[in-house]
Amino acid sequence: MHIGSLIRHYRKKKKLTLRSVAEEAGISEGFLSQVENNVNSPSVDTLTKIGAAIGVRAGDLLNQADGQDRLVVIRKSEWGDFDIPHTGFATQRFFSPENRAVMDSAILIIQPEVTIPVRKHIKNGQEVICVLKGSLTLFHGEQQIDLEEGDTAHFWADTKKQSIHSKNKETAVVLWVGTL
Repeated sequence: MHIGSLIRHYRKKKKLTLRSVAEEAGISEGFLSQVENNVNSPSVDTLTKIGAAIGVRAGDLLNQADGQDRLVVIRKSEWGDFDIPHTGFATQRFFSPENRAVMDSAILIIQPEVTIPVRKHIKNGQEVICVLKGSLTLFHGEQQIDLEEGDTAHFWADTKKQSIHSKNKETAVVLWVGTL
């Protein structure tokens, strides 16, 4: 299990919000969300502060997270378990940054009428998105492609003109895969 998943588990078990833990740890709510979703890894000092905020020693968190996952499953029943920060979207990575070599993958939870940009610092990368729930619009170069539940798109990343927009009144859930 990843350290971020453990932090989320203990935070929710104690019924603490992202905001309250972030404030007590002296970090932003967005950074804590990234840590919990295995998008970013905290420094040892920050992990110690997060641990103190959720009432778990950093060493205990590290011991529980010991070992590299070779298989990760995100169940449909977990889609509603995301805390979405002020940005309007959350990213649940399958593997933490240190365990990604060739490709990256995530479940994206995008609130209605929210637009998310392309990944930064990508050169010649390919991406696949599959709409699992809801609908969205993919803006790619000069194209605008509407995607409904079950639709899939595979494309070369366009770092200058690419974004995804959740277009309906319901939260969209998307499987995203991209090369590094």
